[in-house]
Amino acid sequence: VTMDIAKAIKELKAGRIEFRVDRTGNVHAPIGKVSFDLAKLEENFKGFMDAVLRARPAAAKGGYVRAVTVSSTMGPGIKIEPTQF
Repeated sequence: VTMDIAKAIKELKAGRIEFRVDRTGNVHAPIGKVSFDLAKLEENFKGFMDAVLRARPAAAKGGYVRAVTVSSTMGPGIKIEPTQF
């Protein structure tokens, strides 16, 4: 919910995404739609991973991203090697 609708629309058009973290530490975020081409999905995914890694708390020790799985809303997950990031 926002009081400044124009600002929210501008941020969304600029590529802002919101992600949530569940109580077990899993991060959930949309990176695209099935209709997007592979290059756009890859670009969005890389941008998302960069944002997650930049948000890492300074006090966090050890591996910050342990596993990466991408899926459609109700589809099977596809594992991606987290060492690529």
